[in-house]
Amino acid sequence: MNAWHRLWLVLLLVASARPAVATDTLHLYIWNNYLSEETVARFEAQCRCRLKQDYYSDNEEMLAKLEAGAIGYDLLVPTGNAVEALLRQQALRPLDRSRLPHLGNLKAEFRDPWYDPGLRHAVPYATTVTLLGYNATRLAELGLPTDTWALIFEPRHLEKLKGKVTVLNSQRELMGAAMKYLGHSVQETDPARWQEAKRLILRAKPYWATFSNSTYIKDLAVGNIWVAHGYSSDMYRAQQDALDARRPFAIAFRTPKEGAVLAVDNFVLHKSGRRPDLAHQFIDFMLVGANAADVSNLVGAGNPNAAAMPYIEPEIAGNPGIFPPASDLQRLEMLRDFDPKTRRLLSRMWTEIRVR
Repeated sequence: MNAWHRLWLVLLLVASARPAVATDTLHLYIWNNYLSEETVARFEAQCRCRLKQDYYSDNEEMLAKLEAGAIGYDLLVPTGNAVEALLRQQALRPLDRSRLPHLGNLKAEFRDPWYDPGLRHAVPYATTVTLLGYNATRLAELGLPTDTWALIFEPRHLEKLKGKVTVLNSQRELMGAAMKYLGHSVQETDPARWQEAKRLILRAKPYWATFSNSTYIKDLAVGNIWVAHGYSSDMYRAQQDALDARRPFAIAFRTPKEGAVLAVDNFVLHKSGRRPDLAHQFIDFMLVGANAADVSNLVGAGNPNAAAMPYIEPEIAGNPGIFPPASDLQRLEMLRDFDPKTRRLLSRMWTEIRVR
């Protein structure tokens, strides 16, 4: 083989290997069903990189995986209380605001959150409400109320729904729903009130089909279940899936009158990530109004981005389950991180609930 042939072979091998370079990949650890395929495709075309997603179904799962030693994630999408926990663990990189020229697109009320004053580590991405989704057709036939947590906690209602109700497999979310129904704060740590909530849950548990963080979307959409405790964005998806399939029933969702949990999910940089440059590029891409609107139009989440609002479909922007009106906001609370001792106590109580 002469020198020219050897040179040509080397160049060919280098060119063919180039697309597979690992450093061209952005690693994102995100909630299930929280980023549309269309959004991913547009970002990959712009950055000429690959966006690789791993998924979690609640904050506890994400935090446990990271505490167990998982590394290599450039971006996470934790809720406010999980941002609090990650900051306490010194697990996050600070943001380089010079790389985020569209940060000013955020609504004023999201620019100084309690969990990260001044947005030094977190950029709000989307909002959800943990509420009730239900088969409106079936519940109307049964004469059941749809505006109260009593629907999933009171035997007088559950007797008509046995095996047709799912609740979130999340200790903070389910305890939060029980606390709101009992008239307490979701931040409550009084052991006596925790026991009260535990008794309420255990009384209702025999009537429930299962604890579910993701399968309830499909089960509600196809009619396998009639009531689900879950996230507003998931209920929107179930509603749309049922409409697209022309099911002979309607799916609806609403915030219970006793109040509920409001979540703000955020982009944060994990300290083990290898590509903070791509992470900043992705965050700023998602701050552009037209891109930020995707999480509302395609996923059904609320939106903290003012520049996104003109791009959001009117029926979504006007949906009180997705964008709560002022009257509902007064009854919503955000979860805050508990101290380690309180978290351990709650975990033990949760184990008792699950095994009984």
